[in-house]
Amino acid sequence: MSRIGNNPVAIPEGVTVDVNDNVITVKGKLGTLEQPFDSVDIKVEEGNVQVVRSSDAKDHRAKHGLYRALVNNMIEGVSKGWTKELELVGVGYRATNQGQKLDLALGFSHNIVMDIAPEVKVETVSEKGKNPIVKLTSHDKQLVGQVAAKIRSFRKPEPYKGKGIKFVGEEIRRKAGKSA
Repeated sequence: MSRIGNNPVAIPEGVTVDVNDNVITVKGKLGTLEQPFDSVDIKVEEGNVQVVRSSDAKDHRAKHGLYRALVNNMIEGVSKGWTKELELVGVGYRATNQGQKLDLALGFSHNIVMDIAPEVKVETVSEKGKNPIVKLTSHDKQLVGQVAAKIRSFRKPEPYKGKGIKFVGEEIRRKAGKSA
């Protein structure tokens, strides 16, 4: 029995939810998101979205909680937005941005210049004595996570000194290194 799938999703003010032809569309002040769905029924009633499965087949049970979570993320995204923050840990690691181009200096022989999707707003924060931070903001949670994972993949944190690109608040398991 899905515990997540049975919970209704509240629709805040300023957000509209439309369901037609197995596509759910969510519109809010930050943008519009669409998601195709199958194996479940989505009902909009009394300011709530309810995800109902038609049978107890394995495929229907598996997708029940999934689509409820996707709808919840869409509604929260168009009303509040999603933010991911990445921290560059390492001597000489720098990040700058000009519009949607992110320029990363990560200790390679050349800088990495990455074009960020137009739906994602990128901001870099560099303070003296602190590690540079890259802030990614959008209404699409999947897109923010995908862009953040791509940036992190350029220089994953290593376990000995902790150098690399990590999420703010992420704990890195450290190793002792050589023993004398």
